[in-house]
Amino acid sequence: MLDLARLRALHAVAVHGTVGAAAAALGYTPSAVSQQIAKLERETRTTLLERQGRGVALTDEAVRLADAARELLAIVERAETDLAERRGVPAGRLTVVAFASAARGLLPGVLAELARRHPDLDARLTEVEPHLSVDLVAKGAADLAVAHDWDIAPLPAPPGVEQALIGEDLCDLLVPTGHRLAGRDSVRRAELRDERWISQPPGRVCHDWLVRTMRAAGCEPDIVHRAEENPTLIALVAAGLGIALVPRLGRGPLPDGVAAVRLDPMPVRGVYAVWRAGAARRPAIAEAVRVLRASWGTVSGAADGAPRAAS
Repeated sequence: MLDLARLRALHAVAVHGTVGAAAAALGYTPSAVSQQIAKLERETRTTLLERQGRGVALTDEAVRLADAARELLAIVERAETDLAERRGVPAGRLTVVAFASAARGLLPGVLAELARRHPDLDARLTEVEPHLSVDLVAKGAADLAVAHDWDIAPLPAPPGVEQALIGEDLCDLLVPTGHRLAGRDSVRRAELRDERWISQPPGRVCHDWLVRTMRAAGCEPDIVHRAEENPTLIALVAAGLGIALVPRLGRGPLPDGVAAVRLDPMPVRGVYAVWRAGAARRPAIAEAVRVLRASWGTVSGAADGAPRAAS
């Protein structure tokens, strides 16, 4: 009889790509995950992981076993959901993944509220890249994702995944306080054709949105500085090195030297809760989604009125 915990460890390595990432997702040490896989190799008399450079790769047999593990874990999840629904009380472990600004600006209050209201619920957060979160839920590696989309990048909807809109995050044009546009009520995109831009790197949705939008306005944006994190973008604006588009969620108060100007039309991204189909029957999922949506209006500067109806 194959051990379910060991199959879970193999599945996590298959989803996350490394033993270290799998351990972080499961709440174990890398050594513990390696030991689980080693025991599974002895049980199956099969080599499951092979060294590949500094990392590991799954053998063909491991891939097949990981696929079977995913199916077994889905069956276990359905059974756990049925029991939890009967109890009707949010409890057990709830794994949440979220993009950086949601992890910073929304989730701390939500997790604190869940802990206060439901002491038997063990909610755990992992910050992940936005494009990874939905896939982690679909593959059973996370219970709930907080993800976002833009008009140029709709939220992916793999089979077996459901979503609900939490709210709409507005995006401001940030300029140095001495800039010619500082103090304006609003700015049209065509007025920005000669500006020096500070942006996230290519491949990030904010970067791609900027490039496509300015091209549609008839110009190629001159991106002079690139940074991964919004606080770095803001610091570069404060130093007078360019202008940037930065969403409000998790942004915090602007420092001296930076002014926010409304871009007309204003960029908006939708922020969503995502879970596996049927898991909404689990009280922990339903309660987490409820608290996420209820908390949106308290997030300073992020919300522009109430969210739309759930999709």
